[in-house]
Amino acid sequence: MLSKFMIMKRLGFISTLYVFGTALFILLSMSCEKVDNDPDKHISDADPSFIELQEVAEILTLLPIESNQLVEVHDAVSSSSCNGYDEEYLMSNLFSQPGSGVGDPQTRSGKGYGNPMRSLIEAAVKDISAGVMKSGAKADLNVSSTIERLGPDRFIEALKRSDIQIYWPFSDEWDGEGGLIVTYDPEDGSDKNIGYRLFVGDDGFRQVDEVLVDEEMAKECPVWVVNRNDDATFTSLEMLRREDPDWGEGGGNIIVKPKSAKVDTKASGTSRSLILRDFTMKRNYDTWFAGASEFFVKLGAVEDFSASTEAELRLYNPSITDFVVVVRRNKLGVPQQFNAMLVSDMSEQLTHCAMMITEDDGGTITKWETTALVRIASKSYGIELSFPFNSRDDIVWRGQLATTWFENNSNIVGHFGDVDLTFEVLEN
Repeated sequence: MLSKFMIMKRLGFISTLYVFGTALFILLSMSCEKVDNDPDKHISDADPSFIELQEVAEILTLLPIESNQLVEVHDAVSSSSCNGYDEEYLMSNLFSQPGSGVGDPQTRSGKGYGNPMRSLIEAAVKDISAGVMKSGAKADLNVSSTIERLGPDRFIEALKRSDIQIYWPFSDEWDGEGGLIVTYDPEDGSDKNIGYRLFVGDDGFRQVDEVLVDEEMAKECPVWVVNRNDDATFTSLEMLRREDPDWGEGGGNIIVKPKSAKVDTKASGTSRSLILRDFTMKRNYDTWFAGASEFFVKLGAVEDFSASTEAELRLYNPSITDFVVVVRRNKLGVPQQFNAMLVSDMSEQLTHCAMMITEDDGGTITKWETTALVRIASKSYGIELSFPFNSRDDIVWRGQLATTWFENNSNIVGHFGDVDLTFEVLEN
């Protein structure tokens, strides 16, 4: 029979042997381990984070840009603008359908361009990959290392799938002449950045000069800014207006209605709608490199409210209308036609609406909790509202507005922070 001391000693020996065996196994495993020195293979072939804005601007400086390419880009940014967006040409559109703007239907049979931008970019990327530099090109291109790492095909695929675009400020003032300057958004809030002026020298060869670019220069000559898109995922007021069957005849005078709107004449009389007629931006919210400002106008109310008891109050749910308007920089201080219905049936019992105006800057989703007010038998009741917005958005204005204010100020310009709004109470 083993003593207690001997049992403990044996258990200690077994424990020591286990620890020694485990350490030996780890050492043997480490000796067989294969080290992975190629982290890029674990990243998607088309990850747009590979590409910097300056790199795309560098590629554009290598292109033999002539009148055909200027017309292509001008067609695209003009179309985007007509569709209610900024003066922008998405890289995805540039490769899939040259000359098409944001909001244009993507079809296989687009307008043909001789030697389109996509062909020039593809050729330039292949030249960089092969180490072939064009006359006048910078010798120290940052994009060279990215293309070398990815290869030309993966680089082009990443560019197609990115949110990168060519932004042409003041393009509607272009007279078809003037030397082109290419720059990019420094994304640090600066109002000046390095740019590349493209021209033909006295010797007949293409030249590239580095210049300092600001907004005043962009007003005087064509400037292409390589930046990132902020508005293509939104449906503009203009695009919503075109969904109306009378759009071909009514144009901008058509009132955009929310999906849930129901405007009916009641047997007891007429109903009232609240319309936002126009919107005026009093200051630009982003640097000129980033382009236009995208404003969201949200209004919360209770539609068609006619409860006579507290019990009936539970039958009603509030609604929040949400419209986006893109205001280009050269429209600063100029009223922009809005013509959107914010409340389709504004009951006499609805005493207060809640409104929020933000300028989009992205971030995580957060909420503003507030209430709309209704009246039942001379008592006011709050109905909870939750307005979603992004954490980095600029809050232009938010608060409650009495329906009597809308009635007393119908068709009168009101001031809300850095924007002016004109509402109309419309009887149907």
